Amino acid sequence: MVRAAIEFEPEVQSTSKVRIAPEWKVLLVNDPITTFEFVTELLITLFHKDPAEARRLMLEVHEQGSALITVTTLERAELYLEQIRSLARPRGFPLNGTIEPA
Repeated sequence: MVRAAIEFEPEVQSTSKVRIAPEWKVLLVNDPITTFEFVTELLITLFHKDPAEARRLMLEVHEQGSALITVTTLERAELYLEQIRSLARPRGFPLNGTIEPA
């Protein structure tokens, strides 16, 4: 009877750690041209804010110069900025936002 040699894989210890993607703040910045109505509607449709929260944030942007809208991944934050611009520009609004590390 021929016995097959059994090979064992050496035990490998894993030292990898799960890393969570850094978060980024999306801020909306005030300007003197964009209407309150447009900003409020943008917050409701793009950021899924309820009407009361959208109005509160719109007033914060107006009165404070900017407001924190959401915290998300870098890729999503960059997409939000592009969407803000692409929705505002065709309507003649210079509305803009900015992102910064959370």
